[in-house]
Amino acid sequence: MRIGYADPPYIGCAHLYKDHPDYAGEVDHAALIDRLESEYDGWVLHAAATPRSMAVLAPLVEKAGARWCTWVKGFAAFKRNVPVAYAWEPVIIKAARKPMVSKRLIMRDWIQESITLKRGLTGAKPEAVVHWALELVGARPDDDVDDMFPGTGAVERAWQTWRGKFALPDGPLFRTTPRPAMLEATHAEP
Repeated sequence: MRIGYADPPYIGCAHLYKDHPDYAGEVDHAALIDRLESEYDGWVLHAAATPRSMAVLAPLVEKAGARWCTWVKGFAAFKRNVPVAYAWEPVIIKAARKPMVSKRLIMRDWIQESITLKRGLTGAKPEAVVHWALELVGARPDDDVDDMFPGTGAVERAWQTWRGKFALPDGPLFRTTPRPAMLEATHAEP
């Protein structure tokens, strides 16, 4: 299945990325959700917890039949003259298939994970948040995940580590050639 993973500049925040090589101005979130709906079997969309963002996205999410989930930030950026910190974000998920109940993760529609620091771009997602979203979207290791706004590459790296949870140690996601010390140990005389 094809899964779209969208972590675009949040509504009203595109100016923060004007120096990024693929900067294209404000994202048309209605067109983005239309694309997610038409090109993917399931999808993830990160958003801001601002009134404007939620007002724009709510009717689009309702029409798509997606679910509002929450990333709660145990440690968040606290800003001068902002009396109540923005310490959570909506994560909108349209499952590609019913998520599997497993021992890897307790399934909740929220996750508590601190923000990342010094990752090269404002808003880079922590690996645990991406792993959680992949579980909720019902991803499987053989799916195609399209990181639609690659930024720092954090989503692609998290996809690879998440897939590694399913691989056997001698599988393609692990080392394909043994280290020299391992070869010597396996060929040694008893």
